[in-house]
Amino acid sequence: MPSQQRHSESLKFSVIGLEHVHVDVMTAGLLGEGALLNSVYDADPSKVAAFKERFPQVAIATSEEEILDNPQLQLIVSAAVPDMRSALSTRVMNSRKDFLSAKPAFTTLVQLEEAKKVTKETGRKFLIFYSERVHVRSALMAEEIIEAGRLGEIVQVMCLAPHRLSKASRPAWFFDPKRSGGILSDIGSHQFEQILSFGRIRGGSITHALTSNHTVPEHPDFEDFGEATMTGVNGVTGYVRVDWLTPEGLGVWGDVRTKILGTKGTLEIRKYTDIAKDKSPDHLFLVDATGEHHLRPDTHAPMPYFSQVIRDCLERTDSSMNQKHAFLAMELALKAQAMANTAG
Repeated sequence: MPSQQRHSESLKFSVIGLEHVHVDVMTAGLLGEGALLNSVYDADPSKVAAFKERFPQVAIATSEEEILDNPQLQLIVSAAVPDMRSALSTRVMNSRKDFLSAKPAFTTLVQLEEAKKVTKETGRKFLIFYSERVHVRSALMAEEIIEAGRLGEIVQVMCLAPHRLSKASRPAWFFDPKRSGGILSDIGSHQFEQILSFGRIRGGSITHALTSNHTVPEHPDFEDFGEATMTGVNGVTGYVRVDWLTPEGLGVWGDVRTKILGTKGTLEIRKYTDIAKDKSPDHLFLVDATGEHHLRPDTHAPMPYFSQVIRDCLERTDSSMNQKHAFLAMELALKAQAMANTAG
């Protein structure tokens, strides 16, 4: 449902890179808030044709340069192959445009440092779509509960993020961690962002990280399981478990859960299903001094992220996400991945 906020000026954006379904979510989200889709480019004509079917108003660019050279564009959206996103962002920001990326935005810490440098030099924004928090109503409701003080002081945030592998439909780059970033960098970046947000953490360190491969022997470098722990500078701890091991019998792609421990209460978010009970998404289970509560957000409650992105690009604000916060989530994910790689 579009938010009630509208902007006097319409944001004009284009898309470069169509490797992940998040590009559709980002495009539809911006369009739903009044942004104008100009053009699309990808080296694969079949991907472009499929995108054109979904968004028939889009013009097909003949090259990346055609888009970057267009002075009327203010934002470039991308879900390119992960190891290509950082270099693309540099070209985008140097063309005086902001950049909205699917996660993971980077596959190495060197790329992250380059992005920090370019954002400072150009004054452009590097926005990262951490959808598991900013585009899930139960996660937004959890933030309201925390803000209201019903959990007291946050002690730990635990994120469990199983995914279905769907091996046959995956492109070759997906199984190469040098291209995908690895499981803790890829899926884990969502989880570290939630730990930072729910735990009110502004800095921290990785204390443990491990990855392994149990089911894909034909790609020995691939990781189908990962876990990591961190400690925030405020003392809040975080645990991440990610995997590609969702059983075929589950009715959704993953039984993703976030568990938050506070000094006055506990909260569990079951984002996409309540297994064997209710196939609908967005369940919250709160226990506090007043009792046990099964909460559900309004199914039409606004999700303001894309409206905020438009505002940030037009007005140079930070309403969608602070730049330092967005980079810190990726930094922790990349450091966890590096620690696991070293241990391995």
